[in-house]
Amino acid sequence: MTQTSENVTWLTQAAYNQLKAELDHLSGPARVEIAQKIEAAREEGDLKENGGYHAAKEEQGKQELRVRQLTQLLQNAKVGEAPADNGIVEPGMVVTIAFDGDEDDTLTFLMASREYASSDIETYSPQSPLGTGVNGKKVGEDAEYELPNGKKASVKILAAKPYQG
Repeated sequence: MTQTSENVTWLTQAAYNQLKAELDHLSGPARVEIAQKIEAAREEGDLKENGGYHAAKEEQGKQELRVRQLTQLLQNAKVGEAPADNGIVEPGMVVTIAFDGDEDDTLTFLMASREYASSDIETYSPQSPLGTGVNGKKVGEDAEYELPNGKKASVKILAAKPYQG
């Protein structure tokens, strides 16, 4: 799980390992693969109207951006333990909230940096308005955060458990 604070990102060992493996793949085998795609497309001839070439170059750009993001993230990472199972909302916790006290209108999310987002569970950054509002709250407590339109929203913390990945 991650928490960014003044350019330091806190990661569990598992999160660090996952992000490092992604970086190793993107900067190794994936880089070779995209270079081969570009070369194959280049051999097809005229580059101005070569859709395969342009798509491969765009993919390469996105891949290199991700390599830079991961490199910077891991350079500033501090590896630590998973959060305690104490019912306090903090990065690395799976949090369930009820909007405006309506326990039928709930949201469950992982409180973590976007870099650790997964398709298994929605992720909210600790720096997001919701993340800032609920961070440090205990199960059963109410929290308030500011919506993009400037209005305030309130939620009740229903559960906070360490993410098991």
